[in-house]
Amino acid sequence: MEIYDISQVLREGMAVWPGDPEYRVRRIMAIQDGGSSNVSAVDMGVHAGTHIDAPLHLNDSGNDAADMPLDRCVGPVRVFSVSVQCIRAADLSALNWQGVHRALFKTRSGIPPDGFDSQFVYFTEDAAEFLIQKEIVLVGIDAPSVDAFDSVSLPSHRVLLDHGTVILEGIHLENVSPGDYELICLPLKLASSDGSPVRAILRK
Repeated sequence: MEIYDISQVLREGMAVWPGDPEYRVRRIMAIQDGGSSNVSAVDMGVHAGTHIDAPLHLNDSGNDAADMPLDRCVGPVRVFSVSVQCIRAADLSALNWQGVHRALFKTRSGIPPDGFDSQFVYFTEDAAEFLIQKEIVLVGIDAPSVDAFDSVSLPSHRVLLDHGTVILEGIHLENVSPGDYELICLPLKLASSDGSPVRAILRK
């Protein structure tokens, strides 16, 4: 069995969404200072790195990260490779959807940029609606968002979250070939949180 870690490394200096808290880790107890052990504290936004959006992200009455349906975050998944600036329903209709309930998208956004790249690949609203029609329970992308950087209304987020589809963003697929895998990407049980970092892996 092969395991592919498709998570970003959470580290100081990593690119985060403009305006979001930067990742910081600090040692609050250290052996070298006479402490009995090393103990750290982490400061970060819940949408840093590889993460899942909870319905609460766009709906005050939506479920938080602690109430996310875990069965949607574990199971068979298909990795698709696309080479477009934005993913439209027409692009999706050309792909093989037989037996697919979870889908990950490998795009040019997966090329590690120097800092935050606002020109990442995203889904149009009709693409999100196409995924709902296909009864996709989880959709992931190697970009920081399923919507365009300058989007205010976030239509793809709303379509997917309103229908219970889990959104997985910021995955790392550079070393993963298109095909079928098993996905495991469990959110932390964070009460009142609109998202959660995940350690996402694929098994083959």
